[in-house]
Amino acid sequence: MKVKDFYIRDITAVLEDEAISRVLKILSRQEVSGIPVINEDYKVVGFISENDIIRASLPSYFALLQSASFIPDLNQFVRNLKKISKKPVSEVMTKPAIVIKESTPLLHAADLMIRHNLKILPVVDDEEKLLGILTRMKILEAVSGEESLVK
Repeated sequence: MKVKDFYIRDITAVLEDEAISRVLKILSRQEVSGIPVINEDYKVVGFISENDIIRASLPSYFALLQSASFIPDLNQFVRNLKKISKKPVSEVMTKPAIVIKESTPLLHAADLMIRHNLKILPVVDDEEKLLGILTRMKILEAVSGEESLVK
């Protein structure tokens, strides 16, 4: 089984100079946890996720979660989120993005997702131009259906 048979082709991406506030609206509206970031040539230059935005708003949040005594300060989070909302995506995105090709075996894509704790992988062509995304759910659907096991 190859990625080309299971990835989502109709997707949204953002340009690297888009404001974080716009990304938040897209993530909320589409109920996804992240989206690819592209340049003017549609080449994937990064990936922006809800985790990236939280990290930018509360830089020590994930480290402090390890402490049992940590209680997040909601006011600080709101203030910081407002501060970064007008910043360009390029300032908080993960770069370079981990990407895969259409010809990648599905098992390899699943391995990448597990190793890097990813929910979404951008699918690119040989020039690194965005073709679509592969989600963990698409992988689960692919391996759970009897008809897809014989492909």
